[in-house]
This record gives sequence, structure tokens and C-alpha cells, in this order.
Amino acid sequence: MPRRPPASSTSSPAPSSRRSPCPVACALDLFGDRWTLLVIRDLFLGRSRFKDFTASPEGIPTNLLSDRLERLTESGLISRVPLEGGKRFAYELTEKGKALKPVLLAMKEWGLRWEEGTRADLLNQS
Repeated sequence: MPRRPPASSTSSPAPSSRRSPCPVACALDLFGDRWTLLVIRDLFLGRSRFKDFTASPEGIPTNLLSDRLERLTESGLISRVPLEGGKRFAYELTEKGKALKPVLLAMKEWGLRWEEGTRADLLNQS
């Protein structure tokens, strides 16, 4: 199993601010809410701008989207990239964020197997 990069290369919460040292709890602190993994899913699907995320079928409210993008940036899962003109930004996954791909693929496979009516239009790339 690959080892994580040294602490200086990520901006994860300091150990003192975590609920516990449990790796599942720490992961959930970063992306365990209703919207965060959907934003990450959209980044894997090539969406990168604020308006792209608001156009997703789940309809994330803009105030929650702003909060999630900020938290994902602060935790080192995504980075903000200025667009032409410098007033607007796009977002991209960092290596830390890209490492979530197997998690999303496993969730997709679980949903397809166990949740009736789901379909694999999204995250088809394996």
C-alpha cells in the first residue's frame, strides 16, 4: 500500500483538531457529508467551474457549494486555478484528491448492485 506524502505536502487538519485518530473518522471529517463526494465526482467527470457544479442534477445550493470548495481546497484535495482575466477560478483535483477515485468507483459499483434504479451514466471510466 502506498504511503502518504510527508505532512508538509498536504493541508489536512492537524491531529489535535480531529475527532479521533481513526482513519475512517479522519476521512469522514474531510469528505463525509452529503455534498463533498458529489463535487469530487464532478471534478473526475471534467467539471471544473462553479457554474458546472451548480448544473449537476443533485442541485447543490450555491452557499453549500462555496463552503465545500473552500474546505476541499483547505484540506488539499483540490486546488483553485485562475482563469483568463483573473476574476474567476476553476478547480482541479490534486494528487490527494485523485487518490479518491477507487473510493468513488467502489461506491458506484455498490450503488449499481444494491440500489434499484441507479445507472452508470456517471463515472463510467474505470
